[in-house]
Amino acid sequence: MLRDLLPGATRIAVLVNPADARPAELKDVNAAARSMGLQLQIHNADTSAEIDAAFAAMGRERPNAVFVGATPFFNGRRVQLTQLATFHHLPAIYSGREYAEVGGLMSYGSDIVDAFRQSGVYAGRILKGAKPAELPIVQANKFEFVINAQTARMLGLTIPTPLLNRVDEVID
Repeated sequence: MLRDLLPGATRIAVLVNPADARPAELKDVNAAARSMGLQLQIHNADTSAEIDAAFAAMGRERPNAVFVGATPFFNGRRVQLTQLATFHHLPAIYSGREYAEVGGLMSYGSDIVDAFRQSGVYAGRILKGAKPAELPIVQANKFEFVINAQTARMLGLTIPTPLLNRVDEVID
């Protein structure tokens, strides 16, 4: 989606929390980047000060965009992350709509409302006597793509029509 927004992008910064990073996930991100001809700049952060330092480095290195990894730690610091990305004029994509709601440019991730609904269905099945060990594992199957149009304007970006056609919600 970042590539669709910024077709000329060649360098993408990736912000990860080393405490939550899974080597297989980073391997997949690297493989995908190589297949698209992108160069990645990996930044690690597991404190607020390290987030500040990572964005200061990104401000100096000037990647074309930022991909913020999905972690509970980052979710709790979403305002800091979105403000720093905007301050440094870095288009960024995040893992959940909560980021776009607080000013992040765009997000793509599982629909949290649907996930809560699925949790309720599971709890209901258990309360009706189902054994948890016998219930199937359920993966998220509903994802949402959200763009914050105001942030796009602040960054001087025009959202291409094909990307707008794929979006689930535009926040203005």
